[in-house]
Amino acid sequence: MRTATLTRKTAETDIKLTINLDGSGESTIDSGCGFLDHMLTLFAKHGRFDLTVKCDGDTYVDDHHTVEDIGITLGLAFKEALKDKKGIIRYGNMILPMDETLILSAVDFSGRSYLNYDLQIPTQKVGNFDTELVEEFWLGFVRSAECTLHIKQLDGTNSHHIIEGAFKSVARSMKDAVKIDERFADEILSTKGVL
Repeated sequence: MRTATLTRKTAETDIKLTINLDGSGESTIDSGCGFLDHMLTLFAKHGRFDLTVKCDGDTYVDDHHTVEDIGITLGLAFKEALKDKKGIIRYGNMILPMDETLILSAVDFSGRSYLNYDLQIPTQKVGNFDTELVEEFWLGFVRSAECTLHIKQLDGTNSHHIIEGAFKSVARSMKDAVKIDERFADEILSTKGVL
């Protein structure tokens, strides 16, 4: 089983996170930010990752540090759980419809950090959640996971659907990318021999 358990503590957040990349989609999320809890629950379910997150953060200031630091910690957990990346398919992509919204995502667990973020979220908030933090979450994730991630909105005007569609689409892309191809379980999919 490819799992990781991490603790990350700063002056702004105290995070405990566990992931099982070969899970069934079970999750227990308590970030202190209700909307992020919802998105991480969706991420776990649609990626079939088992995920536990507990964060005590300075949400009395705002949700920025909590959202960014959970993205960082989740990325570090993916990196640790993937180890040397032997046997993984490496690439994954998904075009996900959610009512009027259509989201494309593509990921490459390449060892190189890059985010191409192209969501046009029409409102500054969904409930109490600052929608600009979605990009901060994924930026923290890709830097720590050392992956390339493209997220593109092809259609949609509902802020909640755009963000939810992105989390679901990325989850499915990542699930495909981290699958083990048993025929090549002892190989790394790179001419360099490392990812």
